[in-house]
Amino acid sequence: MTVKNATAVRLAEILQTKRLENPIGNALLESAARGDLRMDALQRLVGTEAQAHRAELAAYGTMLARYPEHPAADLFIQLAQLVYAAQPKLRECAKALGMSDAHSSRWPAERATYSFNGTLSWLAVQGSQAACALASYTDMKVYFSGCTQFAQRVRTDGIDVPPEFLAYYDDEGSEELRQLALDVVQNGLDRGDDEADAVFCARLLEESIGEFWQSAAGTI
Repeated sequence: MTVKNATAVRLAEILQTKRLENPIGNALLESAARGDLRMDALQRLVGTEAQAHRAELAAYGTMLARYPEHPAADLFIQLAQLVYAAQPKLRECAKALGMSDAHSSRWPAERATYSFNGTLSWLAVQGSQAACALASYTDMKVYFSGCTQFAQRVRTDGIDVPPEFLAYYDDEGSEELRQLALDVVQNGLDRGDDEADAVFCARLLEESIGEFWQSAAGTI
């Protein structure tokens, strides 16, 4: 029996093997596990998230312009919609944490805060369809799991957080959207996109997510 998206799945498995053999880590979770989580880490997480939103909306629009056909267009439209719909929830989260509109300020003002943004923006302009989609799959795979693990840690440790924070971050993401990303990877590979390049780009974006967590934790 032929497995749907067999090559795309294999590339995702290669990335999972890299993740196990050379873990990038989540500084936010690591700080919580050590019991030295900075008091402003929740605000820093929201601020870093808000800066990512700016880059994501532009990046997914660029990807859509470069790959406007099915199934790639479906993926990039849905990713943009996901970020757009998340903005009001993040504003409520920021407000509950005593912050002004995080989308209107450039904070935290540190390089690591913008590492993900820079990598995604470069990928949107330079990446093949398979590379953009595999990076998006990886983003959804590691970002949402990191968020849910941190939310669980917050609950387990009895950290007092507003409900708006958990409403935003306790989210496993959409399995359907992750599967769509693999469809788009496979479609790109079938059109001749390079496998090794797609893996490189996805791993690079995952490394930048590691810096996203460093920015949130304040461990730069």
